[in-house]
Amino acid sequence: MQRTNRLSKLPLVLATTMISSLGGAAALTADDPLAPHPHVAPAIAEIDEVVGRGPFDPTWDSLENYQIPQWYKDAKFGIFIHWGVYSVPAFGSEWYPRQMYINTERRGDNFFKHHVETYGPQAEFGYKEFIPKFKAEKFDPDQWADLFERAGARYVVPVAEHHDGFPMYDCSFTEWDATEMGPKRDIIEELQNAVRKHGMKFGVSSHRAFNWKFFVRQPEFDNVDPRYARLYGRPMPFLFADDAADYQKRFEPQDEQFKEDWLARTCELVDKYDPDLVWFDFAITNSRETTFAENHFSPYLQRFAAYYYNATTKREGPLGIINYKWQAFPEGAAVLDLERSKMDAIRTPFWQTDTAISSSSWGYTENQKYKTAGRLVDDLVDIVSKNGCLLLNVGPRADGTIPKQDREILLSIGKWLRVNGEAIYGTTHWKTYGEGPTKTTTGHLAEHKDRPFTAEDIRFTQGDTLYAILLDWPESGRASIKSLAEHSDRESLDVHSVSLLGSQDKIRWQQDAEGLHVELPKSKPCEFAYVLEIN
Repeated sequence: MQRTNRLSKLPLVLATTMISSLGGAAALTADDPLAPHPHVAPAIAEIDEVVGRGPFDPTWDSLENYQIPQWYKDAKFGIFIHWGVYSVPAFGSEWYPRQMYINTERRGDNFFKHHVETYGPQAEFGYKEFIPKFKAEKFDPDQWADLFERAGARYVVPVAEHHDGFPMYDCSFTEWDATEMGPKRDIIEELQNAVRKHGMKFGVSSHRAFNWKFFVRQPEFDNVDPRYARLYGRPMPFLFADDAADYQKRFEPQDEQFKEDWLARTCELVDKYDPDLVWFDFAITNSRETTFAENHFSPYLQRFAAYYYNATTKREGPLGIINYKWQAFPEGAAVLDLERSKMDAIRTPFWQTDTAISSSSWGYTENQKYKTAGRLVDDLVDIVSKNGCLLLNVGPRADGTIPKQDREILLSIGKWLRVNGEAIYGTTHWKTYGEGPTKTTTGHLAEHKDRPFTAEDIRFTQGDTLYAILLDWPESGRASIKSLAEHSDRESLDVHSVSLLGSQDKIRWQQDAEGLHVELPKSKPCEFAYVLEIN
């Protein structure tokens, strides 16, 4: 059967308006939501002036002179927060706003069907109708910051804007933000103040770049209406294509109007909130295979990085940090981030994993599938042993409360860090990351393939002394560390003492040509991941 192009079904007036947004003859006023926001052009002029003053230029050669601040290398553990309008339906995942407009069979939850059955047709109840229900009436930023501090986090990174196009801050380039709608509060400002009051560093994340492709359109949907373009994005013709939902197969490059708006928004985050870190999601590059040398978005990434680094050069304190995915930046210009994945070896330079307490969603949903605190601590240890840090996500409810199970997991991690934190904070990798039979899976979104660590899996970190971290308690009560075998060469570590963090018991040990053999006490000093301090 011949397919009909959805664009041909559009009302003539709407189709004409869309065509004009692509550079047609029809004039657009400054108030037209399809036109560039009137604040963008003056913002871009100011951005380029700051970039021009240096010391960083918007070139990869210049940006690769960047040095990662020491506080970040020492911090090791941060909290990520996915909180937005998508927490109102609390169904499936934080991609609800996209999936509710896609009427196709799929594995797992059927968002489209759920939406129609629960709220009505997308023409009558679109994503925008959730905004008044997003009230954040119980949001207490100081309580959040206190929890994160007790969890042992050293930095906190809330989502400033997700793909849905609803900034959680006072955005100058759209009226669709948290200060003018929904909570009618500057969530990012309030969190910034609370987090810094509790002595932690503060960052923001931007997922804005995928708003370009996020909302699939059909003529009857509310997201087609040009009045809502500063939320949903402009209804570009390719969003009506039969395969528009397959963004991995086809990802039309963002146009200049979108990229200018992106740059203005992202630099405004720097100006208003002075973040210690800016985290970018995918869509600042088209695919995992696209390199920074061929990426159409690169000139804008270069301008932003130069702006951010120049702005933080002039303040008191260290340079800002940029997290990127895939190959969007040269590795010397920013910090590589792996989503729900880890390294299988020591990597220099320093890197980061971002993952979530939930294995099913980043934002809050009902019936979350939670990981255990023990698994997350093991992941933290594994990552730190390979010269990385962990950014761990929580998803608050729409009312601003953090679910009980999330809190309990965070507090369990904090309890472990109070006993064993000296083996994590301020450490670096040793000559080998560890030993044991369990291999770490790699690649984007690979963590679901990971197998649990065993008592034979040991990881090393190094501070003023060496730490050997047992990822499970051996049933025999005896651990053997082959990497610490006694050799005749200079690489052998001459062990003088061994202690178990959190335990007052004297540890019996012996070093020989087979390894370092340790007799553990009868009582465990903590619930998981047991740290031997070796001098």
